[in-house]
Amino acid sequence: MPRNSKPASASLIANTGNVSKDIVRHYIQYLRLERSYSDNTLDAYCKDLQKLFNYYSDNAIDFRQVTLEELDLFAGSLRERGISARSVARILSGVRSFYRFLLLEKELEQDPTELLESPKIARHLPQVLTVEEIDRILSVIDLSKPEGVRDHCIIEVLYSCGLRISELINLPISNLFLDEGYIRVHGKGSKERLVPISPKAINELRIWLDIRKHFKLQAGNEDYVFVSRARGKKLSRISLFVFIREYAKSAGITKDISPHTFRHSFATHLIQGGANLRAVQDMLGHEDLGTTEIYMHVDVTHLREEILTCHPMALKKSQRKT
Repeated sequence: MPRNSKPASASLIANTGNVSKDIVRHYIQYLRLERSYSDNTLDAYCKDLQKLFNYYSDNAIDFRQVTLEELDLFAGSLRERGISARSVARILSGVRSFYRFLLLEKELEQDPTELLESPKIARHLPQVLTVEEIDRILSVIDLSKPEGVRDHCIIEVLYSCGLRISELINLPISNLFLDEGYIRVHGKGSKERLVPISPKAINELRIWLDIRKHFKLQAGNEDYVFVSRARGKKLSRISLFVFIREYAKSAGITKDISPHTFRHSFATHLIQGGANLRAVQDMLGHEDLGTTEIYMHVDVTHLREEILTCHPMALKKSQRKT
């Protein structure tokens, strides 16, 4: 955030329009303490809610008396401003959250957002690597260098545990329980979960940690698992993106991949192998099962391709064309 700029929460409280400032303060406190939202998530919620408050002020709408029709018009005004369907859906999700809070606090007796519909969003299927492609990426890493051992370990951990990028770069040594076969992960909203880790990834971590202990690290970075030898600090997100794309290119992988691709691959391969959807949800740290269900669609897409390629009737049709 630029210097001298107010946090979105402070700006929202200063510009509530006809909405009670005390209610807004309590709502922000609720998001921060009860929902455990990070500063970035809280900032996004406040910016989105500001759009609603501005709309109320411009149209002389009482937030306690707002109707479903008026909320639909608000959603329409967002689309008229060129805001994407995905962003409108996110903003309306924040509006619903605010009104659920008002119900919880008994500020309202009925939720006007109960029947408020979000715009339809085309479901984007994530990019996924095959096991063979992951092996190819691992094979091009130079294990004679400490950085190579680290990077090899990172990819094994990403794929073995399905971690988010932030979860990996912030993973502390004190959260590794290698003898027991799991790691403790702090996910979104500071929510904690235990994730099993494969024997292969455990072995990679032991090798890397033995090398890492010889690094000279800056104060405050001693407990991070993945660090930069040159900088003496925890690895950055940018560094992770750069080296993974370089390894993929060296391995001849033409897919547009990122560190998150290994998380997608982890989930997809588990479901393809018959894993329970709820178990995958727990391992990924998804709050909503619907988020995990997208990997079912990836699996079905893969299955359709296999049928079209291998089914006898599909083969006969192909032969007739030739």
